[in-house]
Amino acid sequence: MQDSVLSSEFTSSPELVEKLYKNGVTKTYHEGDIILDENSSIRSIPIVMKGMMKVIRTEEDGREILLYYITAGESCIMSFLGGMHNEKSIVKAEVEEDTEILFLPVDKVSLFIKEHPEWLDYIFRLYHKRFEELLDIINAIAFKKVDERLLTLLYKKSEIQDSKTLIITHEQLANELGTARVVVSRLLKQLEDSGKLQLGRNKIILL
Repeated sequence: MQDSVLSSEFTSSPELVEKLYKNGVTKTYHEGDIILDENSSIRSIPIVMKGMMKVIRTEEDGREILLYYITAGESCIMSFLGGMHNEKSIVKAEVEEDTEILFLPVDKVSLFIKEHPEWLDYIFRLYHKRFEELLDIINAIAFKKVDERLLTLLYKKSEIQDSKTLIITHEQLANELGTARVVVSRLLKQLEDSGKLQLGRNKIILL
């Protein structure tokens, strides 16, 4: 287990890796499982060991929008900030594919910051990456048409999954974009007609 993603993330601190395993609890989840819900207490910080999660924000009218993905070796910066300040979660974390997660108790997060500079550097790197991704979301909503946002999302999924074939429904895409399913279906048909992708039953093949 010591040759895992954590060892790659903290190459200069095997002691920190050992402490993370010693103090954390590893669990396995499946696609669609909710790891963290909005307004729930944050008692531990999830670190993805294998697989992928997505972080979502839900509006009062029930609409959702995708904020960012969390892949192997990464954690949710929203959980870090909320847990350290004893605040409720303002986002929802949902498993995108079969995923293995190491949960680290919140009290250990602050302790490791004092004991291991590389742990603090890890948090800052995550914060920087998520901040840039959220800026991209704001920019896309403000300045890009829905078809551009849809295509960007499909390419992002393809890159993360390392596959041109995406197993996903129009409803799921609509939820992640914060728009209606009928809009996504219409735009996907237009993208298919223009030769950018091929539609199948609950799947999309990027060309």
